[in-house]
Amino acid sequence: MEQKKNPKANVGRNSSLYFAVGLAVMLFVTYQTINFKTYDKSAIDIGQLNMDEDFEEEIPITEQLQTPPPPPPPPAAPEVIEVVEDEEEVEETVIESTETSQEEEIVEVEEVQVEEVEEDIEVPFAVIENVPVFPGCESGNNEDKKACMNEQLQKFIVKKFNTDLAGELGLSGIQKISVFFKIDKTGEIVDIKARAPHPRLEQEAIRVVGLLPKMKPGKQRGKAVRVPYYLPIKFQVQD
Repeated sequence: MEQKKNPKANVGRNSSLYFAVGLAVMLFVTYQTINFKTYDKSAIDIGQLNMDEDFEEEIPITEQLQTPPPPPPPPAAPEVIEVVEDEEEVEETVIESTETSQEEEIVEVEEVQVEEVEEDIEVPFAVIENVPVFPGCESGNNEDKKACMNEQLQKFIVKKFNTDLAGELGLSGIQKISVFFKIDKTGEIVDIKARAPHPRLEQEAIRVVGLLPKMKPGKQRGKAVRVPYYLPIKFQVQD
């Protein structure tokens, strides 16, 4: 049996396409309906700007007060000028000219010799290049001369110092005396100072150090200089 319908007249063959298009149209209409808004025209106040009111400015009328001018100042009293007679005669100072004439002879100036003043430099005993030399300590290097000088000074003090003086003064125990002096540029002993428990011991220490022999002066960079020296003296007082 043959079909009488035309296959092109089948409505159901594109049903899925029609359904999709209809769904899209419905969604669009629903979206527009939800977002649709209306406004009350009476609630909208556009307002009008009147520019004429801004340009109208009321200028207050002021009255200008006229202040009277200040009174003129009183006339100044005329100055009285006293004429003082100049009785004293003033001697004018005449300044002589220092310019020389062509006829004046020029005196040659002789050479002026300027004396050099040697500085009195002090160099400590511990760092001096060439130490002062005690008589009999000429041999050896710097360290040997230092050791020899210290030894000879101790022997000299023991020989010359009056240790019985401390007992006479009523002192007992170990007595310590600090002696300071300087060996000048000629090797002489100068500026002797001492500190001791009693003034008599100080005087005795100064007396003994003053008896030291003349030494060979210390030198720094080839020049004789002053050298300060510290000498401690310590002895026991016999009961």
